[in-house]
Parts: sequence; C-alpha cells; structure tokens
Amino acid sequence: MDLYDAIKGRRDIRSYFKPDPIPDEVLAKILLAAHLAPSVGYSQPWNFIIIRDENIKRKVKEEVERQRLRYRELLDEGRRKLFDTIKIEGIMEAPINIAVTCDPSRFGPHVLGRITMPETCNYSTVLAIENLWLAARAENLGMGWVSFLDKNKIKEILGIPSNVEFIAYLTLGYVTKFPERPELEEKGWNYRLPLSEVVFEDRWGNKPNEKLLEKLNSAKI
Repeated sequence: MDLYDAIKGRRDIRSYFKPDPIPDEVLAKILLAAHLAPSVGYSQPWNFIIIRDENIKRKVKEEVERQRLRYRELLDEGRRKLFDTIKIEGIMEAPINIAVTCDPSRFGPHVLGRITMPETCNYSTVLAIENLWLAARAENLGMGWVSFLDKNKIKEILGIPSNVEFIAYLTLGYVTKFPERPELEEKGWNYRLPLSEVVFEDRWGNKPNEKLLEKLNSAKI
C-alpha cells in the first residue's frame, strides 16, 4: 500500500473486528515497523505487551466501562445521548490487544537530546505507535487506541514496573471494513479542521502567505 493511502485510510477501529487470528509473521512484521521508529538519542524506550488472555482483557474492559460511565456523567443530556451511540473500544472482539510502554531509564539518565525535554521519551514511543498503526493498515489490520483508562490500574493488571510509563492500550485485528470517514465524524461528535486553520508562518497566529494558503486549501492525497 502506498504510504499516503495508508495515512488516508487509517482509522481508529472499534466496531468492525473479526475473530480471525493474526499470523505471527504479520504481527512480527508490524512490530518491527514500530521498532524502526525514530527515538530521542536512539533510546528506543518502548516495549510491547501482546495480550491474548481473555481474563486480562476482561479486567481491562471492566476498567474501561468504569471510566466510560464516569465520563458520561460529565456530559449534558444531548451530548450524553450522542455518546451512548458511540462504541469506545473493541477489547474482547479484537484477537490481540497490545499495551505499549516507555522506559525512561533505558540507556541511563543522560540520553542524548533528552536533557532539556525529558518528555521526548514519551513522544518517541508515540512515534512507534504511529508506525505500528500505519503498518497495520498496510496489512489490512484495524487498530484502535483505548483511552478510557486509569493508567495506574492498567499497570497493576499487567504487572508493569513502577518506573516504566504506560503509554497506550491498543486493539488489533482484521476487520469487516474500514469506514470512509472516522467514526466520530460519522456520528457527528466532531469534524476535521481545515488544514489552513492549523498552519502558521514564522510566529504563532501568523497566517501563511497567500500562495501557500491557496495550496493548503486545495491539498489532496
């Protein structure tokens, strides 16, 4: 798959997982794509926990449900009704779940390039997740990022050491389809901002020059 096609067709999948197993060679391939991500000071701070155990999945799902109800109570009535139509995870449906962590102690305390911005350790791990996501899409695998979680509860469930950061809980599997548009856009929860609204030039708030602005407004992949 062309890179731009993978980017354009990538979706946060929650509703369309099939039970079909993922071959180990495909799983290894997309994990390698994640492992080839850039990282600050070549620190490679990530680890990937492959989760197939149904009991572990169920414990995570119970935590997600607690957090879903907590969030629901923050919404007004109209937004709550819309939220109730949105599926927020596919933990039990996806054949594989993956927890992604960041180890800030890897290669010692003085990682090159991290002294002024220690958060680049976490950013590096997120870059690996994006590589994983695009590689999964190229292999016709759907992936979802589950964020209705108390990270300390997930660390407890998965036995993650206290000095290691929990970054993401992902669901992975073959799907019946990839939606044309992101699900939250289809449901009317939110919309994609025009590219021209998120690009500045030279300083915060400065609109790009007219020539670039025209290209931003007409850009396609």
